[in-house]
Amino acid sequence: MYYKRHIEPVIERISKRKTVLVITGARQVGKTTMLKEMYSDINYTSLDRPLIRDSAKENPSLFFEENNPPIIVDEIQKAAELFEYIKDIVDMDRDKKKGQFYLTGSQSMKLMKNVSESLAGRAGVVKMLGLSARELSQTTYRKPFIPTFESITHRAESKEKFDYQQIITNIHKGFFPELHETKSDLHDWGDYYSSYFQTYIEKDIKDVLNIRDETAFIKFVKAVASLTGRMLNLNTIAEICGKDVKTVKAWLSVLESGGLVYLLEPYYNNLNKRLIKTPKLYFLDTGLACWLLGWNTPQQLVNGAMWGHIFESYVVAEIIKSYFNDGITNLPLYYYRDNDKNEIDLLIEDGGIIYPVEIKTTSDPNKSMVSAFCCVEKGLGKKTGTGALICMAKEKLPLTESVWTLPVHSI
Repeated sequence: MYYKRHIEPVIERISKRKTVLVITGARQVGKTTMLKEMYSDINYTSLDRPLIRDSAKENPSLFFEENNPPIIVDEIQKAAELFEYIKDIVDMDRDKKKGQFYLTGSQSMKLMKNVSESLAGRAGVVKMLGLSARELSQTTYRKPFIPTFESITHRAESKEKFDYQQIITNIHKGFFPELHETKSDLHDWGDYYSSYFQTYIEKDIKDVLNIRDETAFIKFVKAVASLTGRMLNLNTIAEICGKDVKTVKAWLSVLESGGLVYLLEPYYNNLNKRLIKTPKLYFLDTGLACWLLGWNTPQQLVNGAMWGHIFESYVVAEIIKSYFNDGITNLPLYYYRDNDKNEIDLLIEDGGIIYPVEIKTTSDPNKSMVSAFCCVEKGLGKKTGTGALICMAKEKLPLTESVWTLPVHSI
């Protein structure tokens, strides 16, 4: 089953303005499937196939004579030689036709280096993550999440029902499309992630990092997963995997550029010197995090020590998806923490107003859970908008005069 992707209108919009469209995102999030669904009548080729890749690298001048645009080229970063030829084709086209090259890549660091060097100003770039909860429920609502009264009201028009077990199952399963295309069990889940992780190391990581100690890298990724939803501690990760901090920073940047993790920066200004400056780390696919950490069933996850952090990671990832799916890649998302240990999980800035968001697994919220919201004006000197407590409550309700309780399925 194909789930219609909310980013499709963004693809259509950019392809009308740009000759080249670059779609980045982790392996198997559905980039190619979506493009084939949207543009079934144009050519397609994949540089994951050795013979085609060798041909592209050895005879780049002939590649686009045999593969005429408009064309989808999968894993374009594997043949960097093609970028200069794409540039020449674009520059020599007198008609300036739009939507001619749809380029995908699962290793953004390597891909974007080539794009910035050869296609600056000629290419539109889109970031894509796995399926969103909105896409799985097939709702048509696709605006970026912000807890204003207007947005909350419009979102509620979708009238999705609260299903506790389905929410837990989805968080544990993860959001790679293949896991949702057909019915699957926990054996399929384990097989999928085992294969995915090995492919990721073999086809993505070894292309970018000269890793001689694969065991250490696996320990590193598991350490990163274990710290999801927490403040980044490079020393802890380095100690776990037995590498120095410089190596850990390099490895982490590859996970980040590849769309597997996100570093949420703290909101900081010069008005308050007591604010923490360390980013928080989020693993973007909770299913992969669960597999790495050995939470093999939804029940183990919910009963485990990391349930709160995994739940928070899920919510943050869903909010990030809502922005990416609207074509917004410079995210207005932060968190708050000061030296007095006042913390707010998420701050959304819009029009000079800060909207505070707290994330809890509770189904019985209370006002004390949002007591830190007062720090926005006191600590940041910013106007505070409507706040939200996102949790496992069954329905949206006002918690205070300026804070809503929002069920997690309604974000």
